[in-house]
Amino acid sequence: MSRIEEIEKRKTFGIVSHPDAGKTTLTEKLLLFGGAIQSAGAVKSNKIKKHATSDFMEIEKQRGISVATSVMAFEYRDKKINILDTPGHKDFAEDTYRTLTAVDSAIVVIDVAKGVEAQTEKLVGVCKMRDTPMIVFINKMDREGKDGFDLLDEIEVKLGLKVCPLSWPIGMGQRFQGVYNLYKKELVLFRAHGKQEEEAVLVINDLSDSLLDEKVGERAAEELRSEIEMITEVYPAFDQEKYLAGELSPVFVGSAINNFGVKEMLDCFVEIAPNPLPRFTEERKIDPFEDKFSGFIFKIHANIDPKHRDRIAFLRICSGTFKRNTNYYHVRQDKKMKFSNPTSFMAARKEVIDDAYPGDIVGLYDSGNFKIGDGLTEGEKLHFKGIPAFSPEQFRYVNNADPMKSKQLAKGIDQLMDEGVAQVFTKEVNNRKIIGTVGALQFEVIQYRLKHEYGASCEYEPVALHKAVWIQCGDAEALKEFRVKRKRDLAVDKDNKLVMLAESSWALNMAKENHPKVEFHLTSEYTAQI
Repeated sequence: MSRIEEIEKRKTFGIVSHPDAGKTTLTEKLLLFGGAIQSAGAVKSNKIKKHATSDFMEIEKQRGISVATSVMAFEYRDKKINILDTPGHKDFAEDTYRTLTAVDSAIVVIDVAKGVEAQTEKLVGVCKMRDTPMIVFINKMDREGKDGFDLLDEIEVKLGLKVCPLSWPIGMGQRFQGVYNLYKKELVLFRAHGKQEEEAVLVINDLSDSLLDEKVGERAAEELRSEIEMITEVYPAFDQEKYLAGELSPVFVGSAINNFGVKEMLDCFVEIAPNPLPRFTEERKIDPFEDKFSGFIFKIHANIDPKHRDRIAFLRICSGTFKRNTNYYHVRQDKKMKFSNPTSFMAARKEVIDDAYPGDIVGLYDSGNFKIGDGLTEGEKLHFKGIPAFSPEQFRYVNNADPMKSKQLAKGIDQLMDEGVAQVFTKEVNNRKIIGTVGALQFEVIQYRLKHEYGASCEYEPVALHKAVWIQCGDAEALKEFRVKRKRDLAVDKDNKLVMLAESSWALNMAKENHPKVEFHLTSEYTAQI
């Protein structure tokens, strides 16, 4: 198969939602249809609990939430599909935001009962910044929830998406009988926990067909007819160009836990979703069909397998062909690197690959060379854009609880910060370390992973801080004066950049007033040129 055919086979997308909307369950069902797993929870199961395939960290299984972005690949209808299942929990938003830079489209999962929730709004906002094409999947139709049209209005108002229903439910909760697939003109009858056998699908091109009444009953059939008529009058017809431009979002309904309505969405997805899209660097636009290889690191994960103490950098391939045992140029470090065992993923299962193409996500074993945002090329200096970072919102001093394990603690903090789990600041006055996170749950995750992956124990101590702001100043005298007057508030981050830890918004405003030549930044980009 030629390189162009390989690229055209690929579809890389992320699944985003608020926690508990059913995102990880949906991921599993997609893997079932792709034949990547044989039963839900099959990869990580025991007699007491079944864990989702994509949740492979121990803490994820205990808490029932996705903490790290999982990368999975499977084949379906001659397409190679790469799924990035992202954490829904707001405390891990930063990992999700970065992951969305590596996808070409997204599926947004919404709980029919809860509707559009806060985290969904934030994540869709990030997708819209890049005009990412989005499909909406309304989940849990086997439970009572909001009226379908009210929910469509909510999606349009809260998420700012122009929707186009491509499947519609027949009833809801106890009355749920199935869905009508407007995209294929098919009636799909619901069977709880079924495998959605072919005989459950009936082709009904004309909704006035008496077969509809026979299968779902006269009352439900009439209700469906009037609702479909309203849909065709109120909502725009599907237009693939508008979808690819991020201007129109198809809507599907179903029940992921029951494996229902998922196949309709997946079949449509493989037909309409974009192939690998161009990526932008500070220097130029990169076309996926270019001959020369390029890619960027969007995630780093230490101890993906705690037994082997491995650290893996996730590389999104943007152009050319990535080949095993080939020298590539690490732009930030200005050096050549070779990778003898690049891997592809099925959650925690990994296999070594010889080559990969645009759209693919490759795991590179890393001894500390990579940071998030790093570019790899065949020699060209390219600096990838749009990998966001945030000023932390919560801060705590981190103290060593076991003096015998100081080296392990230092190494653990160092590696976890490289992953982007949190940020660490070292105060200039006393060298004390402060960890800053987006949410409180990250502190628990850091503590847990330090103990179980590095054998180190830490304790936290509260510290009242408002913001961490990065400092820049082109005037040496002004910077010197600032450093003297603000000494007790200053720290350096992991990359040795100067940071002011402001105790309050008032303190930050006063510093800005008193030091007009100093620049205060609320973000620190991960890319090499800050």
